Amino acid sequence: MTELTRPVAFPQDRTCPYHPPTGYDPLRGARPLARVTLFDGREAWVVTGHALARTLLADQRLSTNRTREGFPAPTRRLAAVRDRTAALLGVDDPEHRAQRRMVLADFTLKRATELRPQIQRIVDERLDAMIAQGPPAELVTAFALPVPSMVICALLGVPYADHDFFEEQSRRLLRGPETADVLDARDRLETYLGELIDSKREEPGTGLLGDLVQRQAREGGVDREELVSLAVILLVAGHETTANMISLGTYALLQHPERLAELRADPSLLPAAVEELMRMLSIADGMLRVAVEDIEVAGTTIRAGDGVIFSTSVINRDETVYPEPDTLDWHRPARHHVAFGFGIHQCLGQNLARAELEIALGTLLGRLPTLRLAVPADEIPHKPGDTIQGMLELPVTW
Repeated sequence: MTELTRPVAFPQDRTCPYHPPTGYDPLRGARPLARVTLFDGREAWVVTGHALARTLLADQRLSTNRTREGFPAPTRRLAAVRDRTAALLGVDDPEHRAQRRMVLADFTLKRATELRPQIQRIVDERLDAMIAQGPPAELVTAFALPVPSMVICALLGVPYADHDFFEEQSRRLLRGPETADVLDARDRLETYLGELIDSKREEPGTGLLGDLVQRQAREGGVDREELVSLAVILLVAGHETTANMISLGTYALLQHPERLAELRADPSLLPAAVEELMRMLSIADGMLRVAVEDIEVAGTTIRAGDGVIFSTSVINRDETVYPEPDTLDWHRPARHHVAFGFGIHQCLGQNLARAELEIALGTLLGRLPTLRLAVPADEIPHKPGDTIQGMLELPVTW
């Protein structure tokens, strides 16, 4: 067995927070398909080529239902909750289509555009508070986390006053450290959101959850358990991913001063910069599927029951699509990246995420032209490879 075909351990920690782990280098040479070894010694396929990834992500012979036999669990934490159905991310059509249809209107491009003034107000308020406190500041807790938390709370109708609780449970759900933490966090979030949903039967208030409860009362067709599962996914994914993109995106920009100067000089580049940052950072590295039928692909056969992992950090560095892929370059067309996935399970919140990132990063850089790291870059801790990638903290000054 050659170096390029020997199974590689997955996941691995990044050395640099915005580059794939160096241990994935053999995967980059083995495109478009290779093998990886998971924490428990089981092997799975890993998709590493861009074209093959977009083909297979649209192939309904691959299931996202993690309760199916053979579904890959890269970590003990995921293995611990594999028998718990997850809305949207963990169901196939027709259930997935029905769930997505229930919430789609609140995540369209039109809706994201309508929310921009509200997002701008939230961003301005958080920056006002951070600037008033004076430098230095810890950007994750002062800005990167509260901005998307406040946005998703307003959208869903979740009281932001409870943000310490659900942010902590989200952290435990995604990072543990023990499997008991994951299970307990999931239970706590379900209990909290279940009680919130129950309260909205009498007083729906504003927001998506109240709308769903009222629609259920009028039309039926969805039970309380499904509503709670939807709420968990929307709340956790709605703030965790964007918060990590804000912190890690800021860190990456501060490590590329020439690019940062260019962006400050021409803010019209911001949408392209956001796309390139999403390609390069690939914070959700490892979309999971299991084959429900044999699939002939790339000169081999993925057998029914085989686990399949899409390594977004490797796919988005495919040099046949992105020349010099390790270079931050927003003059390249990066829109076809798979940071949001592809196919029917492509991220529901991508329009909202783009709006938040453009406003948050653009306003941060515009209002703090001397923003810089407060400590050496290599002293700033980032997240381990078995969770969503981002900065654990980001000390900055200006």
